[in-house]
Amino acid sequence: MEYKIQLLWDNEASVWVATSTDVPGLVLESGSFDALIERVRYAIPELLELNRPKY
Repeated sequence: MEYKIQLLWDNEASVWVATSTDVPGLVLESGSFDALIERVRYAIPELLELNRPKY
């Protein structure tokens, strides 16, 4: 499955920010682009599990 992640540089805070409408709750920031990518890779499966409907 593919998810669209928006990666933006915030000049005011001097950090990279990751958000996604495909993965509810995904809002991460980091001063390093590579570190942000790594955090996103770990956070997405956890967020998808937390957002999965419980029956």
